[in-house]
This record gives sequence, C-alpha cells and structure tokens, in this order.
Amino acid sequence: MNAPAPTAPATPSFSVCVYCGSRSGVNPAHAQAARACGRGIGHRGWQLVYGGGSTGLMGTVADAALAAGAPVVGVIPERLIQRELGHGGVTELKVVESMHERKHHMAQRSDAFIALPGGIGTLEEIFEIWTWRQLGYHLKPLGLLNVGGYYDDLLRFIDRSRDGGFLWPDVQQLLLVDDDIERLLDRLHAEHRQLQTQTPPAPRDAAHGGVADGT
Repeated sequence: MNAPAPTAPATPSFSVCVYCGSRSGVNPAHAQAARACGRGIGHRGWQLVYGGGSTGLMGTVADAALAAGAPVVGVIPERLIQRELGHGGVTELKVVESMHERKHHMAQRSDAFIALPGGIGTLEEIFEIWTWRQLGYHLKPLGLLNVGGYYDDLLRFIDRSRDGGFLWPDVQQLLLVDDDIERLLDRLHAEHRQLQTQTPPAPRDAAHGGVADGT
C-alpha cells in the first residue's frame, strides 16, 4: 500500500515583512515592541518575513513569532550570514546573492511592511519600499512603529519635506504611523483588505508577489 503523498504547507492568510535593527539598542522598550510584534503576527495566524538574522531586534521578533506559532521566512545575503548570524531556527532561511535581491524577495513574499526601531539599514528599507509604493511598483500597505518617540525627529523631517514641496501629502499618508503595535498590525491588515477591492489590486505589470519588475 502506497504511503500518502506529503501535504504541502498551507499558505498563510497574511504575510508581514518587518524591518528592524540587527542590534537591540539601549532602550528596553524597543525589544519589548519587537517581541510584541512577533507575538501579534503569530497570534493572528500570519507569517513573518524578515532579514534572516538572529541578533538584535531581528532575532527578537523572529523568536517571538516562532514561539507564537507563526511561520518565519528569513532572507539574507551570503555575505551577511556570518556578520548577522543567520537564524538557524526559522521555518525557511533563503540565502541570496545581494542586498537588492534580499529586499526584492522580501517584498515579493509580503503583503504589508512594518519598520520597528533600527539604524540606517532599517531607514533605507522602509524608505525604499515606500518609494516603490509611490511609483506604483506595488500596492501594499506600510507602517512605522514609533516606540517611545524614537522616530519623532524623522517624522518632523518628513513634515518639513512635505511643507517644502518635496513630498505630496497623499504620499505622506501612505506611511501609517502608530505607537501601538497591535493597532498598527490591524490598520495594515484593514488597508490590505481595502486595497484588494481595487481594480486591479496590484499594478498591471506586477510580476511574482505583486511587485513589478524594474525595481
């Protein structure tokens, strides 16, 4: 009697990409927020996509999501495996050749994006995915978690860019900002559902994962 074929893992209903620091920072509230983010993703039955590291806030959010039952996909360049100590316990660790391939693959695997506290890498990632949204390369929601006022100065700079005529108000509004992770997760999911009702729900030239080629 033939053994039954293995069942393919279920596709998660919603996949959230989290950008955050490979360090924990000096404020314990940042690690607490990362843990709450991972738990929130897991308790909702969603999937976490992140940069694949085991250190800092990256490791914290991944460990919390795994503990809450979430599938976790890490994406990391070969060059950074040793530097960021690639997480050996995630559901899937995809090793890619370049930073650009990393970011593009993370975007393809995700339905929404969140930036937690982090440094210049985190800023670069959320600003790039925001720019892609502005230019129509994807139609996915994105948010910024402002823990303990960490991003207050950045938000003032964004206001100044708008007031100086470099940022349209409707583009500024694409970035959802909140200081409560549970509320931000719910807002991102609600916007995702709203965007899915649009015609079309993704760019007409979107490739795999709802992201257009050419990024």
